[in-house]
Amino acid sequence: MSRYREFKMPDVGEGLTEAEILKWYVQPGDTVTDGQVVCEVETAKAAVELPIPYDGVVHELRFEEGTTVDVGTSIITVDVAPGSEPEKPAEPAAPLAAAAPVAAPAEEKKPEGRQPVLVGYGVAESSTKRRPRKGAPVPEQPQAAPASTYYAPPAAAAVQGELNGHAGTVTLDRPLAKPPVRKLAKDLGVDLTTVTPTGPDGIITREDVHAAVATAPVVALPEPLAEAPAPVAAGARETRIPVKGVRKAIAAAMVTSAFTAPHVTEFITLDVTRTMKLVEELKADKDMAGLRVNPLLLVAKALLVAIKRNPEVNAAWDEANQEIVLKHYVNLGIAAATPRGLIVPNIKDAHDKTLPELAAALGELVSTAREGKTSPAAMQGGTVTITNVGVFGVDTGTPILNPGESAILAVGAIKLQPWVHKGKVKPRQVTTLALSFDHRLVDGELGSKVLADVAAILENPKRLITWS
Repeated sequence: MSRYREFKMPDVGEGLTEAEILKWYVQPGDTVTDGQVVCEVETAKAAVELPIPYDGVVHELRFEEGTTVDVGTSIITVDVAPGSEPEKPAEPAAPLAAAAPVAAPAEEKKPEGRQPVLVGYGVAESSTKRRPRKGAPVPEQPQAAPASTYYAPPAAAAVQGELNGHAGTVTLDRPLAKPPVRKLAKDLGVDLTTVTPTGPDGIITREDVHAAVATAPVVALPEPLAEAPAPVAAGARETRIPVKGVRKAIAAAMVTSAFTAPHVTEFITLDVTRTMKLVEELKADKDMAGLRVNPLLLVAKALLVAIKRNPEVNAAWDEANQEIVLKHYVNLGIAAATPRGLIVPNIKDAHDKTLPELAAALGELVSTAREGKTSPAAMQGGTVTITNVGVFGVDTGTPILNPGESAILAVGAIKLQPWVHKGKVKPRQVTTLALSFDHRLVDGELGSKVLADVAAILENPKRLITWS
């Protein structure tokens, strides 16, 4: 057996076909151990750290930082440490025709083709088999690798549990689809393993991909580029920046959302002076000590109460089944600035949280996002979203819906303005809210009620008590 082992770009469990190498944590000559993180890569959905599955000394890094690599391509060569090689069998193997199928050690034999997923603890044997080519012998199916073969970071394991409904392994059988359909899915950021096929013999069609986009989980809102553009040469009139990774996936998702869901946006300008006073009182409340208390917290709580009063707004449009899916839970998405730009993780089951619990969840969400540690699971399954454009001094905007959601609330800047209060013009804290919603799901009356309820609570926060 060769002393060199090739570590290939794995499939991180999201059905993506490529990833960009962001950072190497090792260099040639460094010693690595099983489970040690050797690099950080970015897919179209998240940044992920890759652990090496064996011991040895780094021989070669195949690609530089910033390079986009296809799944299955060797990215690092390791000179296996002395003593780690499996011993050769004492007797020569019997001829293939007479040999009984025996499971080889994980280090000696791994399935060819698509690489093991990063998440989970090994590869589950699939019950689905691809049809053999005409005239070609049917190859013997490789045995599943032992559970200890692949290291799973806790965050990645949590993601897989979120996706599959339980912890464990996933099937790596490649979904059946023609090359044009695969390209379409790649351009739209659709995981083919999550698509329900309607074509003959279980083949995924273009219509299946478009249907999956219409019911897809939350995707991050448009964000700035993760890395700064190269310095502009003197006299240059243009700079071209490759569209890839997160930016490419988001662009496709936003186009799909804009041209699939008919958007309607409504606006309301309101006096939030009492809300701002309540924020200051909560900061001094011992029950809120150490928690993140700001106007966004009360906006989030107001939206949750408005949804409780108008539950039909918390829904999704299922194009494939021609159904409206009413959600009896609220996973509240919050736009958060990060070193890589703007992402939209969500607070799971936000409707069940008290104000202190919601404040704690908001604080954790923002701090995790700014540290660049937001997991893919945290950005999936959202039902409604809040985007706070006011932090940039913007009055309001017309936000685009996240695919699979029915509404998104934009919060504008809070400014001291002249306002008629109790019959007199006085300086008051004023802001503008904008609610975009899917007009297939939400009629003008329903959208107006939700926006009016949010405004009414922020004008008079005592309604949080009487309406909750």
